[in-house]
Amino acid sequence: MYKQDSFNYTDFLKPYLQELQLHIANRDSFNPKVSKVPVAWHLDHSLKVINSICNALATSDPKVYKSNFNASRIFCYTFGYLPRGIAKSPRHTLPPDTIETEDINEQLRVVQLKLESFAALDDNANFKHPYFNQLNKRQAKRFLELHTRHHLKIIEDIIGNK
Repeated sequence: MYKQDSFNYTDFLKPYLQELQLHIANRDSFNPKVSKVPVAWHLDHSLKVINSICNALATSDPKVYKSNFNASRIFCYTFGYLPRGIAKSPRHTLPPDTIETEDINEQLRVVQLKLESFAALDDNANFKHPYFNQLNKRQAKRFLELHTRHHLKIIEDIIGNK
């Protein structure tokens, strides 16, 4: 199959992962005017989403992928923006009640390992997103960038760095 890898899949989240790692120091910061949950929640959730999507892509059947139209996805991808307070996170991406720093660090390590094999995935590796429908590897990459940046912006607002 023809690979349309014009993206550097190995490093595409590297700057975001570095920022997430830096914000571990702010893990207990909380600002209820910005978010109902502290920074640690956003860190844990972001990493759970990346890990979950990488797992889903790696175990998917590329033959079942079918391109689909989704107006919400087109809007968000075009403007590079996920609106706040609209979507509800799937249960498996919700952090536990108690979030340990060691768990965040371990998830970060696992994410980095999984992203090393991202480029080798078939272009039609896919997963079902709860709002954007079926996403292939390229679309999943864009979602991971948008989603991680979305939570980093919330973290920045919580700690007051704009």
